Amino acid sequence: MAKEYDLVILGGGTGGYVAAIRASQLGLKTAIVEKGKLGGTCLHKGCIPSKALLRSAEVFATTKKSEEFGVETTGVSLNFAKVQERKNNIIEQLHKGVQHLIKQGKIDVFAGTGRILGPSIFSPMPGTISVEMNDETENEMLIPKNVIIGTGSRPRTLPGLDIDGELVMTSDEALQMDSLPHSIIIVGGGVIGIEWASMLSDFGVEVTIIEYADRILPTEDKEISKEMQRLMKKRKINVVTSAKVLPETLLKGETVTISAEVKGIEKQFKADKILVSVGRIANTEGIGLENTDIQVEKGFIVTNDFYQTKESHIYAIGDCIGGLQLAHVASHEGIVAVEHIAGEKPEPLDYRLISKCIYSAPEVASVGYTEEEAKEKGHKVKVGKFSFRAIGKALVFGESDGFVKMIADEESNDILGVHMIGPHVTDMISEAGLAQVLDATPWEVAHTIHPHPTLSEAIGEAALAVDGKAIHG
Repeated sequence: MAKEYDLVILGGGTGGYVAAIRASQLGLKTAIVEKGKLGGTCLHKGCIPSKALLRSAEVFATTKKSEEFGVETTGVSLNFAKVQERKNNIIEQLHKGVQHLIKQGKIDVFAGTGRILGPSIFSPMPGTISVEMNDETENEMLIPKNVIIGTGSRPRTLPGLDIDGELVMTSDEALQMDSLPHSIIIVGGGVIGIEWASMLSDFGVEVTIIEYADRILPTEDKEISKEMQRLMKKRKINVVTSAKVLPETLLKGETVTISAEVKGIEKQFKADKILVSVGRIANTEGIGLENTDIQVEKGFIVTNDFYQTKESHIYAIGDCIGGLQLAHVASHEGIVAVEHIAGEKPEPLDYRLISKCIYSAPEVASVGYTEEEAKEKGHKVKVGKFSFRAIGKALVFGESDGFVKMIADEESNDILGVHMIGPHVTDMISEAGLAQVLDATPWEVAHTIHPHPTLSEAIGEAALAVDGKAIHG
């Protein structure tokens, strides 16, 4: 027998389950269809497990240099099985939390694969959901007034560079490694590649990064990219840019070798494993889009500012619509979509005001325009920079590499962007994000009294530096 809902959400990832909770708060009878586990990629294959591993790597690296802090240790070693156990325990704890929230919201969950049907006996419009249940029981038929597609994404691969899960991996397989390789080649120097390079290097793995663009982190401010590359090389990580990997040259044995064309010259690289990290591709196949008028461009579902597709009662959010493929973005897109469904008249998201974070060592965080983007958009800019080397708390931490960079409009004095590289900047970027939401000026940020000694003093000093008034610089 078909079941009726106000809203059915395809995908129980960060975007989907947050949307479901908001829908429940607004009194909508809601169901989630999820073929895997609630929490999706972020909880089980992305944000959380990778950050758990990064934290273990950070502790291991810090312990190895503990003598700098006057703490003498001997025989420091890594038990990677326990590292993985800790990661899995964190995932399980958070998974139980999500399950509790869904139960608390009286949200129905169907464990299976959902497919959108076209007009049928159930509805004159596309949108009825047929759920192929994981337990192979009879398909469930769900008749919703509205649908949200939140099917997420998966790692992109390079044509010809086949993933075998052992010698050639994506981040999905790398998270499940039983032991660490002696060496690894990471294809791709974007966010995921840099996080894995940082983590594995701290674990003692020899790392080579091969990046197609002329710099790593090509979407970040150029000065941030340059500083990260300098610090990676300082850590003995081999960074190769302007390099086109040649999949046809891949040779597998006890180790792997592959060639890349580096500035017109073919060079060969050898390691125990290859990690392919070249972005993510939307999960839009097999969900019945062909039964609707929904548009797909370059693999991503097309929506308006409120995440409606061409079928006005079917919405789409998160990685499957492209844009900023970040968990916190998917969550807020889901909230906007649900509030629009409920007639709450939400404000569209301003993606320029969304903070981005990279959890490497050092960390990177940014919000707003890069200096290059600001200039391209016609702004006459003024820039303030302040190094963590002049921040007492950074010296106390033993992590003083990096800086805070603030970009402002010379005429309006509005902050256009803030970019940070250094210790714990992912925890500090929200101050800059709030400043931009409130249309703050550097003067206002500078005159927010930052407690001493804290890392956040670097933000206040960078704000002063915009007008050449930094106190300690």
